[in-house]
Amino acid sequence: MRTQDTRKKFGDWRRHRSGCDMNIDCPYKRAIQGEAVNIRILGVPLDLGQERRGVDMGPSALRAAGLNAALKDLGYEVEDSGNLHVRIPEEQPFGAKRAKYLNEIAEACRDIAQRVYRTLEEGFFPLCLGGDHSMAIGTIAGVSKFHRDRGQNVGLVWIDAHGDMNTPEISPSGNIHGMPFAASLGFGPESLTGIYDFAPKVQADRCALIGVRDLDSRERGAIKQSGVYVFTMRDIDEQGMRSVIEKSLSLASRDCAGFVVSFDMDVMDPSEAPGVGTPVRGGITFREAHLALEMIADSGKMLALEMVEINPIIDIMNKTAILGVGLISSALGKKIL
Repeated sequence: MRTQDTRKKFGDWRRHRSGCDMNIDCPYKRAIQGEAVNIRILGVPLDLGQERRGVDMGPSALRAAGLNAALKDLGYEVEDSGNLHVRIPEEQPFGAKRAKYLNEIAEACRDIAQRVYRTLEEGFFPLCLGGDHSMAIGTIAGVSKFHRDRGQNVGLVWIDAHGDMNTPEISPSGNIHGMPFAASLGFGPESLTGIYDFAPKVQADRCALIGVRDLDSRERGAIKQSGVYVFTMRDIDEQGMRSVIEKSLSLASRDCAGFVVSFDMDVMDPSEAPGVGTPVRGGITFREAHLALEMIADSGKMLALEMVEINPIIDIMNKTAILGVGLISSALGKKIL
């Protein structure tokens, strides 16, 4: 784990700008310049990666909370492409205990990757709605392939209470929603790591893991060995969210076209987001989350955004999805003033 290294490395980090970098193409920049910006919403009702049912309804919960209207109010042109077809647990056995529903999840992630690639190719900004976090394998693969074809690297900002750095060999549950970060770094089954026939999709030294506070015992070692930069909840408590995000964006955008943002709603404190499958006390606050995403918008370097793990079955009057819409709006340029 590079937490200590990070504190040293960024002793004189460059101050992040308060406004979008106008030399970089991004949806927020084009919107404030008065140009028409197209966002394509892609719903992924995938719940094979974990055992608590209901997360497949996350995309619908976000839409019901007013997502499309909120984006249009920010000046974006919105194309909602609906939901991908994904298999459901009732259709097939879970297969190997160490990687449950591996073939079905790999199939879904290949489809996601193709849809994301085509979305970028057609000039849209990809906004992917989950669904469980295993879908990130496809989102990141699609963005990485698009920029790889143009000779560019991509970074990754992963905001999550969990590390998602398990592999089948060390996972205590065999649930693939605990493996997508590892797969994106090239660790795990070839059907997950080898989408588009190259791995890794991102380099560890261009990845930031933010908000982590609940790790499996053997996963800790995997994270330490991976080389990713980690900012735990203790780091956020000690340094403040502003400092953590400034450092994260600096490393995730180094020598890159930009970065993917993967936001798991369980990073929030359960008092703010009760509708998640794996809640963990001591999460980030409402304002910390908005600040993080406002700063991401200001960077002008976000290439794609996904929001995952909203479970309306266990939510309270769609509170978590309503928060999710607000956070997506902040990531796409909504400001207080």
